[in-house]
Order: sequence, then structure tokens, then C-alpha cells
Amino acid sequence: MFRPGPRNLITDVAGLRVGQASDDRLKSGVTAILCDIPAVAGVQVLGGAPGTRETDLLEPHNTVETVNAVVLAGGSAFGLDAASGVQAALREDGVGLQVRGHTVPVVPAAIIFDLANGGDKDWGRYPPYRELGYAAARAAARDFALGSAGAGTGALTAGLKGGVGSASTVLPGGIHVGALAVVNAVGSVTLGRSRHFWAAPFEIDAEFGGQGYPSPIPADAQEVRLKFRDKAANTTIAVVATDAVMTPAAAKRLAIAAHDGFARAIWPAHTPADGDLVFALATGTSCKTVADDAAIDLYAAAGATMARAIARGVHAATPAAGDLFPAWSSRPA
Repeated sequence: MFRPGPRNLITDVAGLRVGQASDDRLKSGVTAILCDIPAVAGVQVLGGAPGTRETDLLEPHNTVETVNAVVLAGGSAFGLDAASGVQAALREDGVGLQVRGHTVPVVPAAIIFDLANGGDKDWGRYPPYRELGYAAARAAARDFALGSAGAGTGALTAGLKGGVGSASTVLPGGIHVGALAVVNAVGSVTLGRSRHFWAAPFEIDAEFGGQGYPSPIPADAQEVRLKFRDKAANTTIAVVATDAVMTPAAAKRLAIAAHDGFARAIWPAHTPADGDLVFALATGTSCKTVADDAAIDLYAAAGATMARAIARGVHAATPAAGDLFPAWSSRPA
């Protein structure tokens, strides 16, 4: 029923570009999703420890219905500075909401906690995230790296490195759905200590290793394996996007549906120690609306595509000096 787009990235949704900037010494970075035209947006937060900027304005009852970019960053609360860098780049380009002769780019953001990942965080007086955000905006393109890049540079999960993942789906009627996730969960994306991903039922064309589910299911599959038990130092943050025409309320519903992908790909998810969040973007570039009977397929695709993006982020992670956890590619078969 579902097939991936040509890139199998969120940028298969027309009207979106992604830019990333990383600091390997810091083991952190920024991922920016830029909208070529303002996109209708929504958000849903289900984790207990979120770090955000400009999320209240995305509620359907509020005035501003579209955004110019979404920023995902490392650095915990320090990383929220990244949105200012993206905002600066957009303002230089004359992109933003026009208010009484002034250009104000609308740039919501969310962060992961990656401070305790082995990187050097001795950055001096001001953190580097504003400049990383500016660099990410200037690098925006249709193609971008997965795994240990951008906001996923220093991401960790329970026992494995995390990373940036993305995937796309083309619905039978031609509407596209894309997802991008920065996977830094307190939980595990694999069944126990195996190489098999929880998201396996949704995999297309061996996009994250083609492992499927093991038989028999490992005895430790139900073990609650956590990265850290002593702090709220985690979070998976993500964007789900479509080229369908949507209202702000429908975009929020899309964000809610995409959280199903978290539950399908991470065990456990939505914990008090995670800041799990999904932004939704509807570019409207297909000029197609979604009829009631097709909406179920769209929202199902949102969850499935998100699950695939999460698995792909961990699958693509690469080893680096000073890592606390190994990359998936280093786990024995």
C-alpha cells in the first residue's frame, strides 16, 4: 500500500529543505527544516521533560497559523539559541511574517539533552548553537546526511548511539508524507540487546538493515532498558510533514498520529525522562485536500513513516572518538 518517495527523506514533501551543522568536539549540532513557503503547522508534546520555543503559537486557536522553519538542536536548554541563528538567516533573505514594516521569521524549536555524551562542553561564556543554527540554515538542501549528523551528532539511546533519521511515504492518491527524527531516547530501539528493530514491521526495502523480527523473540525483549535512570537527560524530537492542504487543527492531529511511530519504534517511549515532541508541517504544495475516508490512511502513514525514520537514525549512526555507546553497526549479529 505504501511506498517511499525518491529520496526516502522528509524532503520528498515538496516545499521543504533540510540543513545541518555539527561540532564533533562538542558532540552536538543543529538540524533545521526550512519551508520554501510558509507551512501550516501544529505540535504535540507527550514527553515529560520538553525543551521548546514558540510552541504555544502553534495551537489551532491562536493567530499565527504558518511557520517559516522548524529547528531541532542538541545542547539541552542552551540549544534553543539555534533558532535565533536560523531566524537571522531567514531575516537576511527577507523571509518571515510581515508586521508593520518588519520581517519576523516564525521559527519554533525543540532540543534534546546531549550534554553528558562525552563531548567537550567547555564553550566559554556563550554556547555555539546560534552560529550552528545559522550554518544549518545556510546549508539547507533537498539531500542531507542521516545518523551522526546535525542535532543527532551526539544522540544516544539505551545501549546504542542515536542519530538523525528520515523517511517518506507516497500514498495511493499521490499525497506525500515525510518524517525526520532526532533519536536520543531514554529507551531502546531494538528488541533487547539484539540487532532487530522494534520498527521492523514497517520497514521498506531493507532501509534499516532488513533484520525483521527474530524468532524466537529474545527473552530480554520486555526488559525495560534505559539509557540513564538518574536524570531527565533524553528526548526524541521530530517533524512529520505532508504536501496535503490542511487546517491548523488537522496539522495538530497529524502530529498526534505521528507519535504512534514513537511507540512502535522505541520501548519505552513518552516517559517522564523524555521530552518527546512532534512538529507537523503541511506545505499544501500538492493542492490536494484529504477526504474523511482517506484521512485514516494519511494518519496511519504518519505513524509508520515516523517509526521508519527513528530506526533509520540509529541504523545510520557511525562510531566516533570518545563515544559512550557503540553504533548499531558495531553490535554483533
